Amino acid sequence: MVTIEWLEKSTILDLQQAMFEGTLTSHELVCFYLEQISNYNSEINAVLEVNQDALFIAEGLDRERSLQGPRGPLHGIPILLKDNINTGDSMHTSAGSSMLANSFGNDDAFIVSNLRKAGAVILGKTNMTEWANFMSDTMPNGYSSRGGQVLNPYGPRTLDVGGSSSGSAAAVACHFATASIGTETNGSILNPSSSNCAVGIKPTVGLVSRQGIIPISSSQDTAGPITRNITDAAILLGILSGQDNKDPSTLAAPVQSDYTPYLFKPTYENIKLGVIKNGYYEEMHPEEQEQFDFAVTELKNAGCSIIEVNEITPDQEALENDYNVLLYEFKAGIEAYLANETRFKTNLTLTSIVEYNEKNEEDALKYGQSLLLEANKTSGTLTEPEYLKSRLNDITSAKKNGLDSLFKNEGLDAILFGGSYGSTLPAKAGYPSITVPAGFTSNGKPFGLTFTGTPYSEPQLIKLGYTFERLTDQRRLPKVITKTVTK
Repeated sequence: MVTIEWLEKSTILDLQQAMFEGTLTSHELVCFYLEQISNYNSEINAVLEVNQDALFIAEGLDRERSLQGPRGPLHGIPILLKDNINTGDSMHTSAGSSMLANSFGNDDAFIVSNLRKAGAVILGKTNMTEWANFMSDTMPNGYSSRGGQVLNPYGPRTLDVGGSSSGSAAAVACHFATASIGTETNGSILNPSSSNCAVGIKPTVGLVSRQGIIPISSSQDTAGPITRNITDAAILLGILSGQDNKDPSTLAAPVQSDYTPYLFKPTYENIKLGVIKNGYYEEMHPEEQEQFDFAVTELKNAGCSIIEVNEITPDQEALENDYNVLLYEFKAGIEAYLANETRFKTNLTLTSIVEYNEKNEEDALKYGQSLLLEANKTSGTLTEPEYLKSRLNDITSAKKNGLDSLFKNEGLDAILFGGSYGSTLPAKAGYPSITVPAGFTSNGKPFGLTFTGTPYSEPQLIKLGYTFERLTDQRRLPKVITKTVTK
């Protein structure tokens, strides 16, 4: 019988071993997760929609296993998807917008096709911050007009759940699926993963195809895994990645289909990690600073060389506050998506979205649409000097003269951040990060340690994260679950 205690300690590899031995089936696993959703989702509001064919798919995969053996490590494993990722089935894709509540993707997104080919069971869609947190500057993390508010399962209702892949992270924490897929433009995998005691990988932009995903920014968007352990995240990353002719960003990426060989303890004596004190450290709550300092001490004691660096670039503050690239790329991206990637019969534009929200203000504009209005003032052609200058400045200041220079001059293997506090410049550069559970504050909020690296350094980040996970073992079940388990 499947139990929460066993699953909490298990990886995807353990689940596959149980299926090989005949003590577990995909059908049983799906049934367990559906029961978890039934018992707890009303308190957390993480799952927006369940795939009506999930049990049939699981039964088919169980039969296939008995006749032909497993396709690989994801065979029969239930996965949840953020609600901005297309599926060409009966499930909707809305980015949390009530306007798109009845919208369907034309086909599976590239990453969904990869998951299905690998034998995954697409269990459902997760709630999210509407338009991936690019609708209003006052909208709380985890809120959408279609799905309502996602709540953090670790503490009181006021505890921040993180955004915008809020439902994906909260669902994984509560064992609503083995793993989930989130998306990130700037912190939207790292932040909710850190806030929900989960592992999140934000890949190098281009490692994972963006095709079939509702966009914000063509230069910063990526999808990535959210899991309860590094092993599962590494397995999923290998399945998600791959070159896609429909997404030019993937054509320069190295072919890497298996990250599990990097699940071993590195020699910390040869590892140099940078800590950026200016800005990011001060932004953290004092208790988060304590957790961060403790994690750094643990790494030092394990043999790491910790290099304190004042700033990433002299332009750090100006870059942090410049969101022109997102503002201009959003209109171009969303209108291309609406024209090509949905089953809508009418032509929709960003103006259509704005007008719909204004006509349905009570339901659609609880927190306004300041960012949508600002983005809609742009041409959608990416010809404006303000956009081009900001885009080129990101490449020069965040990338070439910023992170690239810092890594080279200091000889760093990775940079350390608390949670997602340092996500902006790596996001502008398109560089990868991985966050790992690192402790809790006194109100029960989880805190994550984030490792950020150079382009396509995911193998190194996985090694570092795996070792930190084994060193500290900070993953815990959320309060909403333990209240029942301990009765």
